[in-house]
Amino acid sequence: LISQVRHVESQLNRIFGVPCIKVQNRFEISKTIPKSPQLGELEKAVRTLSQPSSNSLLSSSRILNLLQQTALPDIIISGDQQNLTELYENELQWLVVSKATIQVYGIILDIILDQTIPFNREIWYWDKVLGSYTYSSLFALQTLPKRLWSWTKEIFHHIKHHFSRPNGSSGMSSSDGRWGNLFGQWKNSHTLFWDPIEEKSFASLQRRILSPIEICRASARRNQTRLKRLRELGASGLGMLMDEGLNFESGDDISENMEVEGSYCNDWKIVIERTVALMSGVLTNISSYEMGVTEFEETVFARVEDHSAEVSCVEDEDADGVTRPLKISLRLQHILKYQIPEHILRSQKVTCCFSRPSRLVRYWLPTSAFFLFSTLTLKLLVDRKDQIIECVQTLGETVRDFLLNWVLDPVKKLIGTIRHDPNSELAIISKESLKGDRESLEHMVVEFALDNPQFYGSATSLSEAQVSEIRGKVREGDLTPVLRAYERNIRRPFKGTVRGDLIRTLLIQVQKTKVDVEIALSGIDALLKSQELVFGFLGLTPGSLICFASIRYLGSFFGNRRGNVKGHMAEETLRVLRKIDRILAEATPLQENILSYRDHGLLLCEIHVMRRNIRGLFPAEIAQEFLEDVRNLSDINRGFQAQLKALDRIKWGYAKWLQ
Repeated sequence: LISQVRHVESQLNRIFGVPCIKVQNRFEISKTIPKSPQLGELEKAVRTLSQPSSNSLLSSSRILNLLQQTALPDIIISGDQQNLTELYENELQWLVVSKATIQVYGIILDIILDQTIPFNREIWYWDKVLGSYTYSSLFALQTLPKRLWSWTKEIFHHIKHHFSRPNGSSGMSSSDGRWGNLFGQWKNSHTLFWDPIEEKSFASLQRRILSPIEICRASARRNQTRLKRLRELGASGLGMLMDEGLNFESGDDISENMEVEGSYCNDWKIVIERTVALMSGVLTNISSYEMGVTEFEETVFARVEDHSAEVSCVEDEDADGVTRPLKISLRLQHILKYQIPEHILRSQKVTCCFSRPSRLVRYWLPTSAFFLFSTLTLKLLVDRKDQIIECVQTLGETVRDFLLNWVLDPVKKLIGTIRHDPNSELAIISKESLKGDRESLEHMVVEFALDNPQFYGSATSLSEAQVSEIRGKVREGDLTPVLRAYERNIRRPFKGTVRGDLIRTLLIQVQKTKVDVEIALSGIDALLKSQELVFGFLGLTPGSLICFASIRYLGSFFGNRRGNVKGHMAEETLRVLRKIDRILAEATPLQENILSYRDHGLLLCEIHVMRRNIRGLFPAEIAQEFLEDVRNLSDINRGFQAQLKALDRIKWGYAKWLQ
């Protein structure tokens, strides 16, 4: 939309860049024209009405105020009596109304687009209702109170109309006695109440012998048909404005025509006048769903032709003595002040009649159930207030303890392991435990050897060298002499027990077993210390996984994740491409190999929806290429076949981002 307004404004600037004044007079005008309040006001209005840099259109109220504040003269001065100042001022007046026409043109296009695009969702809703009897039954249930209310109103109006007739009450008092009077009143009341019901029922039976669901389906089908008609009218009006509105010559034709003195000076002004008449005709008839597309187009063009015939009667002035810029300004003010608001209200009213029911109508049953059971639910909540508070507190404490014990503490221990904190080291046995038990074993074996040297191959006491040798073997785990003594004493257990040698050897073996176990544990302890960082991460893993899964679930539950948004945008773009393909496949090109107004309007609506998803769907460079292909797709001047090729190029060129 903004690009179309920019394109039209650039054409107007190019036209006005070669004014309809002789070349030798341009320098003279710039030097000799005195600055007047009227010229300053016109130049200020031109600057304000130019396309702003924020890629947005001016508001209707702003344009209306500018047109009302810019005092255009209503006195006609013939061409022979005009001096250079008046000629320059006349050109500025035309530029003001032209810029205003472009802004109003963009506003009307925006309004029609915003009103036509939502029709697709409403038509899809009626498709869903008509698609299955389940949805049709649900729709009948949803609209049941509304239909009952409408039926009651009809009965009330019938009774009111009956009593308002002159002879409506005569039957009530025409009785000879009390019983006859009561019988007459009962008969009249019975007739008044049941006649509307019978009339409505018989009318329904005559129309169709259908169930309530079938009647609702017929109503849904009727609403869908009218919405499709409104969508076609909106698309046709949009296509007419895009193809016929502000249709200046493009390219170098403007400059070539302007080089010829006096040529093309009035053609672009006629285009402005025709566009204003076209916008007025479209706004007047676009909400008339009773007429077809062809009738709508003929009506609008007939209005434009009537205006053209009126304008062609005079060249520079109207028969009413009003200058053409002033008349265009007045028509634009009428469009902004009356036609656009009336069109919006009329369109909203018509759309509301044929769109899906309101939320109150669709959800009256669950809402009623909620209010019915809300008292019981509130009572249960109040009665179990303490239990609910306790559950909430328990849940909070559980979450807090989980975070402290399974997330924060493992993190602290992991950080201590990385920093070699002694308090965070893993240990199975203490450092001095093995050393003490081993020294105790050496003392026990040496004392046993000194008391029993015969088991070590010596008849007398052991020397220091033998004692050192025994200590070395004990460190290596060799207790062969002790085991020999044990084997000897086990033969005579009673004697060995009395002497104490058997018990002594058993205790030495027990100590040896304890030392062996501690050696094995020290090996495991060394292994754990070498993998201490791994065990730290393993201790942190359960808590971190649970936290990550919880955050991921909450993120997916509340949405707003970029991946989901991007996937939704890609899916919507694919659906739009399918609709565009269907529009082009079902379109019947005109003799000039271009689309009709209706097909072009439908195409522009879908393209407008697709352009919204470009920023979040494609990278910056790809988005520029995509926009270029979209412009080729929407340009009907390139021909129908070129549009089909552009659609195919979009399908295979951007399939990577649309999957």
